Amino acid sequence: MSELLTADRIEEIGKLGPESPDPAALVAELVGAVDEGRVADPNDTGFALLVAADILEHAGDLADALALVTRAIAEQPDEDAYARAVRGGLLLRLGRSDEGMAELTELRPLLETAPDATYLIDELVESGHTETALEWLTAALDTILERTRTQQHESEDAQDEAAAMIFGLSQQRHDLREELGLPHDEYDNLADRLRAATDHALDALDDGPATLLYWPQAEFDALLMRWPALVDSYPKTWDEHRTQIERALVEASRLGGGDLGVVAGTVAGLATFAGDDPIDEETLDEYADSLSVDEAGLTAWPPGRNDACWCGSGAKYKKCCLPRSRD
Repeated sequence: MSELLTADRIEEIGKLGPESPDPAALVAELVGAVDEGRVADPNDTGFALLVAADILEHAGDLADALALVTRAIAEQPDEDAYARAVRGGLLLRLGRSDEGMAELTELRPLLETAPDATYLIDELVESGHTETALEWLTAALDTILERTRTQQHESEDAQDEAAAMIFGLSQQRHDLREELGLPHDEYDNLADRLRAATDHALDALDDGPATLLYWPQAEFDALLMRWPALVDSYPKTWDEHRTQIERALVEASRLGGGDLGVVAGTVAGLATFAGDDPIDEETLDEYADSLSVDEAGLTAWPPGRNDACWCGSGAKYKKCCLPRSRD
């Protein structure tokens, strides 16, 4: 029997695709594995077809890319939102505007409920519908902000999810308006404030291999209990802390940072490192540097979509921290 197609290999092909001298061979490997039932995890079948479609799209073969995306939707209809958005974008680029807009419009409510749904905006922009993209972003922000004002008793998880959506939508809207040379408005100012909120984490990044100090949930709670003076240096909750780290890494990557990763701190380790010295932000940065010297304690970022999330939750990255900062 031929070799199974693993999630790691699909990821590898996805990275090779745009630069490959023989994209057809990569597409054949992916589609062949699906046809022959050789995808190691059946849940990755749609993923394999989408990667193949992306390679074809980069090669300019939009019609065949559309066929593979449509097949991916049929193979895994329970997780089809992203694939349907890609299909909508391909339909627009193929000149089938009514069909493409109908597909994307049906998915539009996700912008108000799903932190990673900004891929809808990507498809609109790539298809030349930037004004519609800005209209949808503004309306989604209006809805989410109104919801946060009127629903005061939401759970912490719901509040964190709303914060992640506001961050992602406002950043994407701000970037589009900046590209168009539009003057700042209230939501642009909000985007600037939210981006500035990641400065604490970004300050730890430099021009070389860059790592951020991350506190697992139990350690995060213990840290702020032992050193209350650090309360102003960190978000109020562990979910906000890991969201901040993910956003900072995404931003560092966008700005050209390489060799990114996280090191997990412990209260006992910090106490031993600092001794009787006061614990401040400079000490925290020095502690992170000391941890990153031992590469065994370094978790490279980003993990594969189907790998365990770097935050230690045990969930797959694509279901955990990845959606927290799609912008």
